Amino acid sequence: MNTASALQWLSHPLATIDQAIIAAAKQHQLTLTKPPGSLGKLETIALQFAGWQGNVLPTLSRICVRVFAGDHGICAHNISAFPQSVTAQMIDNFVTGGAAINILSQQINADFGIRNMGTAYSPTHLNPAFDLSIGPGTLDSATTEAMSKTQLYAALNAGRSVIVEAQKQQQPQLFIGGEMGIGNTSSASLLYALLLQYPLKELTGPGTGLDNAGLQHKQLILQQALQLHQPTVAASDHKGLSALSCCGGFEIAALTGAYLTAAQQGIPIVIDGFIATAALLIAHSINPDILRWSLFSHCSAEPAHTLALEYFGVTPLLQLDMRLGEGSGAAMAVPLLQNALALHSQMATFTGAGIDESVR
Repeated sequence: MNTASALQWLSHPLATIDQAIIAAAKQHQLTLTKPPGSLGKLETIALQFAGWQGNVLPTLSRICVRVFAGDHGICAHNISAFPQSVTAQMIDNFVTGGAAINILSQQINADFGIRNMGTAYSPTHLNPAFDLSIGPGTLDSATTEAMSKTQLYAALNAGRSVIVEAQKQQQPQLFIGGEMGIGNTSSASLLYALLLQYPLKELTGPGTGLDNAGLQHKQLILQQALQLHQPTVAASDHKGLSALSCCGGFEIAALTGAYLTAAQQGIPIVIDGFIATAALLIAHSINPDILRWSLFSHCSAEPAHTLALEYFGVTPLLQLDMRLGEGSGAAMAVPLLQNALALHSQMATFTGAGIDESVR
């Protein structure tokens, strides 16, 4: 398998955003019973959705949420507060509807699904159709490359297939990608360090709850991995994919493929937290225009997420000190997006309300 044949779709152009519709939607906003610009970012959101949907009065009801799960071989160095068995247990929790993202998906009436990309332990309740396992987690990135090229391609293509399937079944108006994987904050930190050149210490946080001693140990192991992979990534013509192959994980790669495919098919995406943003960083290295199809939901309590958002030059919609993952922060932002579109589409016009426009 080679890059040209397996990943040719990565170079496909993203969907076109309708600038004429955005201009018409902006004119519509000027007719609404409010001072121009008084709804701030809510007005900008409405214009973005108008351009994405090619509709002056956009709506938001068909929402696709997919969580990708995978384990990480670097956990052999005891860099997480929880054992890897928790990943499989959480997959079962997603299946039975007990996780935070399950509840939030219900609240926003989203189509929810979980995909297993490869775990060290087998989940019990997962439908075999949703088990896309590439292996029992990645290899130990502190001593070798986390993924083979074949595994990398398979994970990226799995993310793509999830979006293609959702588009056929639902034609979603919004995509939220979530992740679950013990150790994936370590992989994300390494991706940021390799691609953004920030000091690793600034990029490494407590993850699921390490104490100070645990955090220092985690930083030591990650520094070992960073030194191992820096030459390989520096010499690569495709630094994002090289870093992803070196550091993992399967679920981050699947998210990357899903993000790019969604933007290619004209589906806007809401980015969750620290790990989801690492996947977007890889997607951005492949096609920087993906930012035009992205909304950033919140700033994670994981310290380096602020640096990542600053790198992209974006301000998140919410600040809630969340660090759960799963797509939970992105789901929390959906009611705000829906309110923005409702105001844009349903507010009375000055003419319709019989209000003198000179009061603006």
